Amino acid sequence: MNKVKLVTAVQKSLDSTKADAERAVNAVIAGIKQGIKKDKNVQLIGFGTFKVATRKARTGVNPKTGQKIKIKASKVVRFSAGKAFKGSL
Repeated sequence: MNKVKLVTAVQKSLDSTKADAERAVNAVIAGIKQGIKKDKNVQLIGFGTFKVATRKARTGVNPKTGQKIKIKASKVVRFSAGKAFKGSL
């Protein structure tokens, strides 16, 4: 499912206009981004948890040339599905 399909599903669920549904989806995404930046953790009970994780620096290989390269340490967002979400699959 992409964002357009998600907006359509929200529109049908809320019985609202497409513009209202898109604003709702964008507001939720913005809220998650803001929570990650501020608290490093966003927990949605029954759905899952978004967390900031740190990846260590490592050595990689350029697949085109086979040359070894250094990859810097970075931060990534990880998602862990909640128990109720896992159970619905």
